Amino acid sequence: MSDQENTLRESLREIIFGTDTPAGRAFDIALLIVIIASVGNLMLISVGQIEARFGVTLHLLEWVFTALFSIEYLTRIYAARRRWAYITSFYGLIDLISVLPLYLAMLLPSAHYFVAVRVLRVMRIFRVLKLVRYANDANTLTRSLLHAQRKVQIFLGLLTLITIILGSVMYVVEGPEHGFTSIPRSMYWAIVTITTVGYGDIAPGTPIGQALAGVAILFGYALLAVTGGIITAELTNETRVERQRRQCPYCERSGHEVDAKYCKFCGGDLEGDDKDDPPDDEEQAADRDKLD
Repeated sequence: MSDQENTLRESLREIIFGTDTPAGRAFDIALLIVIIASVGNLMLISVGQIEARFGVTLHLLEWVFTALFSIEYLTRIYAARRRWAYITSFYGLIDLISVLPLYLAMLLPSAHYFVAVRVLRVMRIFRVLKLVRYANDANTLTRSLLHAQRKVQIFLGLLTLITIILGSVMYVVEGPEHGFTSIPRSMYWAIVTITTVGYGDIAPGTPIGQALAGVAILFGYALLAVTGGIITAELTNETRVERQRRQCPYCERSGHEVDAKYCKFCGGDLEGDDKDDPPDDEEQAADRDKLD
């Protein structure tokens, strides 16, 4: 590979994959604008009256967006250091899926509307705007859900058992004359009632059935309280553990907020950029002035 080609790839990589340079940041912001515009264009196409009047223009724009995304995707592959790693990455797969539907629409017209997955590319805003704090919060929530999954699975298993029992009893008590034509349909009513959705397409007509419906509704409120309590407890515990992980590199004390930048005990930089040279009072004051 020639030096000129290496220089070109490095320049493209800095613009396409980087956000620290003005060119890279401008590229990512422009890309987000185009993504949002393409999704908005698809929404307009799905409206019959608008499509009938401006269909030719909107479909032409759709092809323009697809061409731009195709060029961008191929350029990303060309500029990436590890091309296969990018292709198989989450964003790489999303980038590919965002351009395939319109080409597949030539064979399957209904595949056209799958280009709505382009909206997933807006997730790049986390990287573009460096919303790391929100990404960390999302990771904390994900870990909390993983830790709570065994308790939730046990509770959902119990809920499934109660749904089957309640559906079977309602099938016997109410019968087909009140819409409970089968046990699966009665279980459907039980799920709708327990979750407090209440479509109203099936309703008990006997006093016993109405009493059971009341019990199911009360159980539904308990369901929300128990599942919410389990997840909240795990989230609180995970947040506490996360705070304990944040240790100051200067005074080595923990207990900081997840999004804290400076130690609440000594004022040191928690990122530890100048760990070998602990900050003095003037440096701390200057850093706080920057934050203000």
